[in-house]
Amino acid sequence: MKLAIITGDIINSEGSKSSEWLVCLKEYLSKLGKTPTDWEIYRGDEFQLRVAPTMALEVAIHLKSVIKSIKGLDVRMGIGIGGVDYEGNSVSESNGSAYQRSGRTFETLKQDKVNICIATGIDSYDRTLNLMLKLALGFMDEWSTVSAEIVALALDYPNAPQKEMAQKLGIRQSAVSQRQKRARLELVLALMDYYTTTFKESTE
Repeated sequence: MKLAIITGDIINSEGSKSSEWLVCLKEYLSKLGKTPTDWEIYRGDEFQLRVAPTMALEVAIHLKSVIKSIKGLDVRMGIGIGGVDYEGNSVSESNGSAYQRSGRTFETLKQDKVNICIATGIDSYDRTLNLMLKLALGFMDEWSTVSAEIVALALDYPNAPQKEMAQKLGIRQSAVSQRQKRARLELVLALMDYYTTTFKESTE
């Protein structure tokens, strides 16, 4: 069975009160499963979670949008996809190629100056996807809190019309459209679709 393991930490957490982001992080992770079997937060601002491989990039981008909705914060994540050789009582106690790829990828993020990277074990796929990710991070890393908020909302309610989103935010419908364009939401959704489609094709 293949799994995706995401290992990450909160950027600039030392400059913010944990109450500002910890609640949001826990709230989002709780939607994906139970702690400690599906996700864990440890060493203050680091976390690890397991998700289905086809969901991995969407989860990472969604989590980025949630954290960047808080001023001054961002998140680094190493995504590893592979097998599981041992399942412990918690995510951090388990092992396998998915965990090893995630951990190794996470460790290189600071040095490579990139905030999301993926390792699937398929070199040609990884090269293409990580190049696309690096280009997309060029604008995703620059999301304002407002841009991040509109992306998070779009991923929370993928089928909601702009009118409904405007009501949730208390703004005009035209403002929703403008915020989505500034956040380059269409490109984000296209990237996630590419990942999901190509990953399915590569594993069939």
